[in-house]
Amino acid sequence: MTEVNQDIDLSLYMNESAIQDLGPVIEGVQVWGPVTNQDFRKTFLDWYDKESRRLPWRESKDPYRIWVSEIMLQQTRVDTVIGYYARFLSAFPTIKALAEAEEDQLLKVWEGLGYYSRVRNMQAAAQQIMADHDGIFPDNLADIKKLKGIGPYTAGAIGSIAFGIPVPAIDGNAMRVISRLFMINADIQKPANRKIFEAVGQYLVDPDRPGDFNQAIMDLGSSFETPKKAMPELSPLRDFTMATLTGTTDNYPVKSKKAKAKPVYYQALIIQNAKGQVLIEKRTQHKLLNNLWTVPLINLGTSANQDLPANEKTAFLLAETQEAYGISPIFMRKEIGQVKHVFTHLIWHILLTYGQLKPVDEKKINDMMTSGEADYAWVAPHQFEDYAFPTVQMKVWQAYEDYQKDNHHNIK
Repeated sequence: MTEVNQDIDLSLYMNESAIQDLGPVIEGVQVWGPVTNQDFRKTFLDWYDKESRRLPWRESKDPYRIWVSEIMLQQTRVDTVIGYYARFLSAFPTIKALAEAEEDQLLKVWEGLGYYSRVRNMQAAAQQIMADHDGIFPDNLADIKKLKGIGPYTAGAIGSIAFGIPVPAIDGNAMRVISRLFMINADIQKPANRKIFEAVGQYLVDPDRPGDFNQAIMDLGSSFETPKKAMPELSPLRDFTMATLTGTTDNYPVKSKKAKAKPVYYQALIIQNAKGQVLIEKRTQHKLLNNLWTVPLINLGTSANQDLPANEKTAFLLAETQEAYGISPIFMRKEIGQVKHVFTHLIWHILLTYGQLKPVDEKKINDMMTSGEADYAWVAPHQFEDYAFPTVQMKVWQAYEDYQKDNHHNIK
């Protein structure tokens, strides 16, 4: 027997709401019947036709453009994506251009969006399309789902919007809207429960306008059915939504708490040469921020060394720098700033330490750069555009710039 995944008996609201008939029980959720479903779709799409957001990726049915927008919109706000979307398509206007792009250029265009695996997966998928589909984006769900970095939601969004495939696009937004419609009590943090929302979504989606339906869900989830401070009484679906009718909007979706992000401490080394340039390195062989540029970072583990006396901290830092880089800079005894950066599962706490190199150490670094032994570079502010920096490094630059202003220093 299928588990009941619903906190309400829908039959109690027959003719007391917009619900006129009952339909099947889907994955433990009683849904309304075909008459109500038809009214629901019409009400929803009439609202979307009048109130839909004007967004640049909605001006085209080109699957490439839709794909780019959907990948960018993962973990990122719409207003942030708009500028990146235009720059990305200017740099890589076609699947072929994306497939053939140099990684440094790719990461530079993506700089600041974070979650860099997204764009690396996009390039791998573009290369798949060139190799397996003659450079043409596949028009069926099975082949779309085989592309690197494309999961069920993105496949549903591209399939429905670009090709009119009647399939739902189930993400956090959609699960929130659907859970409130039917008071679904399944924990959305549990991957196994995704099938509940996909099955109910498949029942709801408009077969004639699936792309508009899925985009209407997106717009509703970002307006009247937001995670917090929702305004369900203004929603076009208020008479269909059980959580609104019972005053329980804030109870849905059911979502167990995530594990807390783990704090990690670093010492960022702002090391200058005789010309006033700062040493940076490319993070090769790192899982996090791989192939992006940062100043040298000394990992202090899960606790900072702030309790150590100043001379012991300096001695520790010199020893770590000598071991990692083979150099012994002249460090200031006091940190010049600090930065905090939150990843999904980690919180980086970074202390900035300023140092200058002796001529013998500068020569050692330059020799390693010339021989290709290490991915180092000397950089001044006017050269920042030549390198792909993660957001955390941009925060380090800002903290260093603030220090310079306060102390009347300037990089030459």
